[in-house]
Amino acid sequence: MQRRFDQLDDVWPAGLGRRLGAMLYDGLLVLALWIVIASAHLAVVRLLLEVPAGQVGTGIGQVVSLRLLMAVTAFAFFAYFWTRGGMTLGMQAWRLRVQTPDGCSITGLQALQRFLVAGISLAAFGLGYLWILVDGEKRGWPDIASGTRVVVLPKRR
Repeated sequence: MQRRFDQLDDVWPAGLGRRLGAMLYDGLLVLALWIVIASAHLAVVRLLLEVPAGQVGTGIGQVVSLRLLMAVTAFAFFAYFWTRGGMTLGMQAWRLRVQTPDGCSITGLQALQRFLVAGISLAAFGLGYLWILVDGEKRGWPDIASGTRVVVLPKRR
């Protein structure tokens, strides 16, 4: 169920600098999750499947399963925070929130669209985020594709 946010008149579109700061912070958090996932994956491969140490990471099944787990973990991290309160931990630090144009939390489908297009935006040498500099509403490709926007929240008094 979508949640309607307050303070809608006090927010403004987020610029590139703040978004990059939040992305760096969240990237470090996702990296920490990936270390835990990779460790658990290694434990399963070595202890449960009894793969010899020299063969760990050589099979296509091992590689694909680890990459899939990492992608699902990253999506789950972002989708959980975006659909709940509109803010990941990095976004909270930079006072950013993702929301629909009418000020509601985003849906799971919008979170998936944002996540997939964010990957494309980064793979295109960051062009999807540099688009913020030329878009009149300061939207990046993930915002445009998912019908969402990232806004800056006012300081708490």
